[in-house]
Amino acid sequence: MINLDHVRIFLSVAEHRSFVAAARHLSMTAPTVTRAVGSLESQLGIQLLLRTTRHVSLTSAGAVYAARIAPLVDEFQRASDELREQHGDVAGSIRINAPMSLGQQILPDVVSGFRTQFPATVLSLTLTDRFIDIVSDDFDLAIRISEAPKDKSTIWRKICLVRRVMVASPAYLAIHGEPETPDDLASHSCLAYDERSLNETWELRSEGRARKVRAGQTLAGNNGDLMARLADNGEGIALLPHFIVEDGLEDGRLRQVLPAWEPPDIWLTLYYPPYERLPMRVAKFSDFFEKYVTQTRPL
Repeated sequence: MINLDHVRIFLSVAEHRSFVAAARHLSMTAPTVTRAVGSLESQLGIQLLLRTTRHVSLTSAGAVYAARIAPLVDEFQRASDELREQHGDVAGSIRINAPMSLGQQILPDVVSGFRTQFPATVLSLTLTDRFIDIVSDDFDLAIRISEAPKDKSTIWRKICLVRRVMVASPAYLAIHGEPETPDDLASHSCLAYDERSLNETWELRSEGRARKVRAGQTLAGNNGDLMARLADNGEGIALLPHFIVEDGLEDGRLRQVLPAWEPPDIWLTLYYPPYERLPMRVAKFSDFFEKYVTQTRPL
């Protein structure tokens, strides 16, 4: 009988094109991975992989086998996870995508606390400020900070509002002057925080009045921490989530600009693929995350 663990190991080697990388991914030794694949090939009587000193590649038979067997292994794992969940166990893997700054500041404590409570789960974390396609990129959950969701093809859950503020360094304001109205921003260096590092338009409101400001004429970036550091360095005025700049505001490295003018609301939101039923492990992580960011570490 074919050993299912050996099949999983083979699929990992096929994915990573390396015994060493697969071993690292599976937390095994390279010799163990090599022996498992060799045993599978012996049982099948077919060579699945071509080994050279530099890389590993699939044989034609190995490519066909991997393509046919991978969906079956995935379905077997899903069925096993669902059966365990039906009996009250929270287990299985959760692939999570999150913004870089939020992920670095919030997720370590969330993940450690969740894993302490549910040690049978396996979490895979990917941080990017780019808006991913949760379905095609095969994530179970995406954490996003954005305007109100408009995506009709996914399921989403609003968690909380995320406050944004305009900030600049005292040194920058001392040299260039502190703006008194949004119109004054036209003569300032306004730093754009955009996923493609392009210009952005700030929409600001105060007591029924509205103004639009073009940012990114001098500098643009796709990461909040990067833009906060540039503002700290005196490069200009940035509009960023408060949780990214709160330390700089507290210790005086940054100062809020035009506090009476506010941008539109943005939300911390959880996105899911179009599940028929949310897997228990994903639902439990979502509840744990929401409790953490609304009670333990409010944004």
